[in-house]
Amino acid sequence: MTSSGTLPATTEEGTDWIARAHRDHVLTSWTKQSGPMPITVVDAAGCWFTDSEGNRYLDFLSQLVNMNLGHQHPKLVEAIADQARTSCFIGPTFANEARSRLALELDALTPGNLTSSFFTTGGAAANEAAIAIARAVTGRHKVIARYRSYHGASAGAMTLTGDPRRWGLEPLTTPGVVRMLDPYVPGGGNADDPRFSAAHLEEILRYENPGSVAAVIMETVTGTNGPIVPPPGYLKAVREICDRYGIMLICDEVMVGFGRLGTWFGIEQFDVVPDILTTAKGINSGYVPLGATIVGEHIRDALREIPLPTGLTYAGHPLACGSAVAAIQIMKDEKVVENAAVQGDRLKRGLDELVERHPSAGGIRGLGLIWGIDLVGADGNPLIPFKGTPEQAAPGAAVVKAAKDRGLWIGRQDSVIRLAPPLVITAEEIDLALSILDEALVHADNAVGASR
Repeated sequence: MTSSGTLPATTEEGTDWIARAHRDHVLTSWTKQSGPMPITVVDAAGCWFTDSEGNRYLDFLSQLVNMNLGHQHPKLVEAIADQARTSCFIGPTFANEARSRLALELDALTPGNLTSSFFTTGGAAANEAAIAIARAVTGRHKVIARYRSYHGASAGAMTLTGDPRRWGLEPLTTPGVVRMLDPYVPGGGNADDPRFSAAHLEEILRYENPGSVAAVIMETVTGTNGPIVPPPGYLKAVREICDRYGIMLICDEVMVGFGRLGTWFGIEQFDVVPDILTTAKGINSGYVPLGATIVGEHIRDALREIPLPTGLTYAGHPLACGSAVAAIQIMKDEKVVENAAVQGDRLKRGLDELVERHPSAGGIRGLGLIWGIDLVGADGNPLIPFKGTPEQAAPGAAVVKAAKDRGLWIGRQDSVIRLAPPLVITAEEIDLALSILDEALVHADNAVGASR
């Protein structure tokens, strides 16, 4: 048997071979493998990256909303090198300085009685571990999750996920997941409607038998499905309902933890402490794969009597933990969380002005440095239907393309334009992004028969 792949013979081939090799030999997440030639990134620093054609982009998505410290932060790169010289790997049952330091940092940073961490390789594994722990400690099997959610692509995490990416993997094999609606109505939001309030959860529990429910899991602020910020009192009401029935509350902060909302953790904004908090991405800005499942003291004490019902070869990988310790220190020294709050306010003010100028911008939603612009038609409804066809999605795609052609890297989910820059973003970079968005939104205005 011979391989069809060939390595470049010399550097004289330039960079073209990189994209070809990726297209032909790398399987890319969530896309048809017959798609266009991928962009080859040849340089990146701070909030910017450059492709092989010399095009420079302001990364207003932080890649996968994980590079909170931006690209190639020199202190974090050096810290990873230092950790590699000290300890590249030791098994998860051994004590290791980087692992223990990170556990202490998380104990100090997280609110309430959250105290002990199981370290994973990312957010999906963190959520899988959270569910396994909740089931083991409560002795119950059902889990309630929301429709507009994304908890990861592993089998268990995808079962929790309500995002349509789940459809292609069904039937999924993890039993006991029940869904609830989110506190959001497309095109607006209607927190007063009981169908979209915490009361909806209690109604579901009556049908499902609350004594069979181990946990309720929800993103504190929804991420890839377009930011959904819980209305006032929502999370507290969910917390009270969970307490009433002995159900664990799991808050998924894989995307919004570590400063994204302008506080270290999103739950600080809502004065709620979950039983379990999951996080990843911003914990070390994605420089080394890492996630964490952080449990309260009551769960830690219960796990002293029963075995932890999960495990990973790379749980608490020293390179990952060392990078996270360094990332947290950098965030403290450089006041990154404070910058996220300040620049988030600046971004919100600018987006509010865009809504006033663009008929297709029906509104914005978000906190800190994660925002969505709702594109709407002349009737005020979403401009692009849920799971719309490529033709129906064309106006949103045109906005994204116009922004990228002008050097701004943004995203879109159905009718929502997604924005999530690195937390080290400057005021000047915020203003540049807003000016490009101002030009790009004209394409959506034209689609609804309106002009600026």
